[in-house]
Amino acid sequence: MSNYRYQGGGIGGVGVAGGRGYSGIEVHEVMHPHHFTYVSQCVKYMIFLLNFVFWLFGGLLLGIGVYAFKDKWEEANGSVRLENFYDVILNISLVMILAGMVIFLVSFSGCLGALRENTFLLKFYSMCLLLFFLLEMAIAIICFVCPQYMNTFLEKQFTDKIIHSYRDDPDLQNFIDFAQQEFKCCGLSNSGYQDWSKNEYFNCSSPSVEKCGVPYSCCINATDISSGLVNIMCGYSVQEAPVPEARKRIWTSGCIEIVRVWAEHNLYVIAGNALGIALIQLLVIYLAKTLEGQIELQKSRWLA
Repeated sequence: MSNYRYQGGGIGGVGVAGGRGYSGIEVHEVMHPHHFTYVSQCVKYMIFLLNFVFWLFGGLLLGIGVYAFKDKWEEANGSVRLENFYDVILNISLVMILAGMVIFLVSFSGCLGALRENTFLLKFYSMCLLLFFLLEMAIAIICFVCPQYMNTFLEKQFTDKIIHSYRDDPDLQNFIDFAQQEFKCCGLSNSGYQDWSKNEYFNCSSPSVEKCGVPYSCCINATDISSGLVNIMCGYSVQEAPVPEARKRIWTSGCIEIVRVWAEHNLYVIAGNALGIALIQLLVIYLAKTLEGQIELQKSRWLA
């Protein structure tokens, strides 16, 4: 027979730590209060608030994109060209719609998953963040390890499409003008300002008054200091001028090369920002997985 005999349960019938079970052996039972939960309210509402901000941003981006696309659709009488991948990726309003939808849906799943303690939505949310993180890392590695390859790829794949579409899409036109003024460049490839000869309006065989010219955003002094007015004709006929003469009037280097040089000069700043974003993403993924584990633990306690 066993040398131990059971002597009733706990103290005062509560079943808490300190009672004697078998003779000579202290039995400590950990009993949680009825209101105890494994789910950390700090983690839960941190995820909710963070994603609520991004949910609002995604909704704003989506709304602006829809408004811009609707305006463009009406101006073009419903003839917006979306025949291939390049038509989509170079349509800024459509890119804003797609980006806004992704941010809106992913952040909404994070909000609702945290607030309602839904493990399916939290798994979907953390998986999306992980995919974004891996995609960003892949792009960063390619850009930092093979910058010349990225340079050549962008020149071959996008130069002709962007130059051809300059007058067809007002949003793209404004973006190109902004980039050329900001980075003090003209055109995209190593050909520089000569890229604009591929555009039907700036080609020297064009009947347009802009023939053999470049956009005003290429000009070194496009804005009159005294009046503040922009001289949109400052780039007319510049393609016919000798290169030394052209350099006195416009920026002659292509934007892709200028941006690459700028990135090299600001490498540590860019790398620091990229690292900060990556760490924040990893932190949010960790918080989501932590909350998911806490919810599963709480469910197992309820089922026990």
